Amino acid sequence: MQWQEVSGNWVYLPRQEVKGIVHFLGGAFVATAPQVSYRSILEQLSQAGFAIIATPFLNTFDHFAIAREVLNRFETVIARLQKTNQLRTGYLPIYGIGHSMGCKLHLLIGSLYDVERAGNILISFNNYPVSRAIPFMEQFNGTPMLNMEFAPSPIETEKLIAEHYNVRRNLLLKFTQDELDQTVILNSVLQNRFPNMITLRTLMGTHLTPLSQNIQWQTGDFLHQLMRSGNGLIKECLAIFKI
Repeated sequence: MQWQEVSGNWVYLPRQEVKGIVHFLGGAFVATAPQVSYRSILEQLSQAGFAIIATPFLNTFDHFAIAREVLNRFETVIARLQKTNQLRTGYLPIYGIGHSMGCKLHLLIGSLYDVERAGNILISFNNYPVSRAIPFMEQFNGTPMLNMEFAPSPIETEKLIAEHYNVRRNLLLKFTQDELDQTVILNSVLQNRFPNMITLRTLMGTHLTPLSQNIQWQTGDFLHQLMRSGNGLIKECLAIFKI
């Protein structure tokens, strides 16, 4: 099987019968080519029987617009794959998986739109303002033309999630050496919204660990924290949802 570009998405279909769909959104500066940046982790997931739909995007200050665009492209590609008989019609569970900014986009999608998701896996969430998210931006503080912020802002994003996020089952993953991570804050917000429905796991690694092209995370290393059997990061993560 090879990656194929369909309706502005990168698609990787398993050889065996599809048992679920994963909509993947990557980090801000590597999201333009997820089929390359996250190849190892996504192909491992496909081997477990999941159809991978990775939607690339260009980062802008308007995260509302990005969330709407990636959702539109995802829904378009599902219809296209079904029409061409590459994906069967009928119910298949859909899981959102996001890394870094991809987490924020999945959270916005789940807060702003009536989407059906079996669950989300949110890896290395961060929700920083422009001044910290973009290198050297702090040098321009006080300059009217550059006194900009993301839409929604970090505070607005947290409020949206707290009041409107509608995906009940979530697995949050953070890494031990990740200075950009804000997963603990997100965990608190989601626990208040869906008590006892949120799972938080801490794994060895850094913010860039999901980008590794040599990931071989087998039972017996740090992923033993997630399950006592099974192979691969995503396979073990999805096992939390009892697929």
